[in-house]
Amino acid sequence: MENKIIKIGLLGIGKMGQNHLRNLNMLKNVDISFIYDVNTELLVKTATDFGVPMLKNDDALEDALKNSDGVIIVTPTFTHFDYIKKVSAHTKNIFVEKPLTDTLDTTQIIVDAARENNLNIQVGFIERYNPAISALKELLKNSDRIFSIDFTRTNKMSSRITDVDVVMDLMIHDIDLSLLFNGEPQSIQAHGIIINGMIEYARAIIAHKNGAFSTITASRVTEKRIRQISVTCEDMYIDCNLLSKEVLVNKQTLEQHLHNISISSRSESIEIRAQEALLLELLDFANLCRSNSKHKNSSLPNENDGKNAMLVANKIQQLIHASAK
Repeated sequence: MENKIIKIGLLGIGKMGQNHLRNLNMLKNVDISFIYDVNTELLVKTATDFGVPMLKNDDALEDALKNSDGVIIVTPTFTHFDYIKKVSAHTKNIFVEKPLTDTLDTTQIIVDAARENNLNIQVGFIERYNPAISALKELLKNSDRIFSIDFTRTNKMSSRITDVDVVMDLMIHDIDLSLLFNGEPQSIQAHGIIINGMIEYARAIIAHKNGAFSTITASRVTEKRIRQISVTCEDMYIDCNLLSKEVLVNKQTLEQHLHNISISSRSESIEIRAQEALLLELLDFANLCRSNSKHKNSSLPNENDGKNAMLVANKIQQLIHASAK
C-alpha cells in the first residue's frame, strides 16, 4: 500500500497554493492530477512551469475529480463551502486550508456532511506541524500543571488577504493551539481595533475548563512579524519562537551552602530538528488518501477541530464588534 501512487488535485494556485504545489512535487508516489484557478494567466504559467495538467474551466472539474484520490482546496475562504460540497460528491479525501469555511453555519453543515457521508477532511492548521510545537507538546506532557499560555502573532497587513479579518487570518491558528493544549473553553473575553469595518488587532483571554488560561494577541497593524508562545507552568517557564524554531526552558534551581540558600533560574535550549511543516502536513494528507481513513491518524486536524476553532473565533469577533458600538 505504501507504494501506491496517489493522485491529488489542487484548487487554488495563489501564494499558498504555489507552496502546496512545490511541496506536493517533493512527495514520493504522489501525482498531481490537476491544478485549477480562476486566474487563467497564472494557471497557464504555473502548469507550464511545473509540468502538471490544468483545468481550463469549471466544466472539466467533475471528470478530474472522479480520477483523483484526494483534493486540496487553497482558494479564498468565502469559496471553501461551495468547493467542499462540489468536491465531496466525487472524492471523500479533502484538505482545506483554515478556516474550514467563512461562517459558523456553513462550518456546521460541512461537519454534518462529513459525518453522514464518511468524508475524510483535513483542515490546514499548519502550526501543529511546526517542529517547535512538536517539541513544546513533549515538554508539556512532563509538566505538573499549565497555568497559562500566551500567544502572540503579528504581521503587517497583506494586500493578498482581503476576505477575512485578523481573527480568521492569524488568530485562528493560535485558537486551535490553545484548544489543543488546554481543551474546551469555559469563558472568553476579547477586545480589538476595527479599521474600515475589519478587525485588524485582537486580544482575547480564554479561561479553559481545565483551569488554565490562554491569552491570544493577533495583529495586522504591527510593524514586526512575530510568532511567539510563552507558557507558565508550575515547574517551568517556556519561551517558544515559531519563526526561529527556538524553544527555551527556564527552571528554578535550589542551592544550599551552609545556612545560605541561593535560588536561581536555569535556562536550557531544546534542540529542534529542521523540518518543513507544510511537507509534513501534506505527507499526512497523502497517507490519508492512501488509507482512506482518518482514524489511522487520530491527531490529524479534522472538521471537528475546524468547528471548535470557529466557535471560539466567532465569539471573539462578536465581542469585539459589540464593544466597538
